[in-house]
Amino acid sequence: MNATISCAELQLLLDAGGPLLIIDILPPEEYAATHLSGALNACVYEVVFLDRMAELAPDRSLPLVLYDATGRTRAAVIARDKLLAAGYREVRILEGGLAGWCSAGYPLEQAGEPLPEPQLLDGTYLIDAHASVLEWTGRNINNRHYGRVPLQGGELVIAGGGLRQGSVTLDMTGITDLDLKNEGYRQMLVNHLKSEDFFDVARYPVATIALKGWEPIPEASPGTPDHLVRGELTIKGVTRPLTVPATVMPQEDGSIKAQALFAFDRTDWNITYG
Repeated sequence: MNATISCAELQLLLDAGGPLLIIDILPPEEYAATHLSGALNACVYEVVFLDRMAELAPDRSLPLVLYDATGRTRAAVIARDKLLAAGYREVRILEGGLAGWCSAGYPLEQAGEPLPEPQLLDGTYLIDAHASVLEWTGRNINNRHYGRVPLQGGELVIAGGGLRQGSVTLDMTGITDLDLKNEGYRQMLVNHLKSEDFFDVARYPVATIALKGWEPIPEASPGTPDHLVRGELTIKGVTRPLTVPATVMPQEDGSIKAQALFAFDRTDWNITYG
């Protein structure tokens, strides 16, 4: 089975009237604005993606065609992988995505007026430490470990629709490891990370991130980082600048969700063991 299908091939299948389901994996507001004729919506960025697919396509033998905005992101690939792992037998990705279909002149339809996007309102937003997660991965040429560091709290100050300043405080005394199954080895690693060899939490129980602002990333695809966040990271009393690509998502209830993935060289913060 081919992993992709061209716009022309898809149109031939539609003309033939065979069993086929087209899935728009973009956010609902983008689906509402325009989508392929007959396409159904299951947003891959939502945690209920597979539940939604089970509703739309309970028969896992039904051929599926997925499309994203341009065909150049990993969104459709991730969606296909999830569906194949869930037992769907024939899942293909539309080459060029929605943009390619539109450029080829094939029919589109609107579900109605585009849904209003939540707005980023000015104000001070307190970080919910219990609902926030910071995961770490430490690696060298031979090995890797991963775990979490709890947040103590923090805030974001939004002015003029952008980040003016903010702060995040991390509880280094609560660092954990999640990959080692043996309790003895796991505790040994955690004690090592807390020691003077690494984070020296007895002297430096917290790490902080001072946020200085952000710049939007032009033409960012949905689900990919859309802001470059500028700040300063302080660990073990050493402060260095840090620029992090992040996805910032205003919510309908007026709150903000954000996520980021970044790497840094720990030796720059005087963590030099090994």
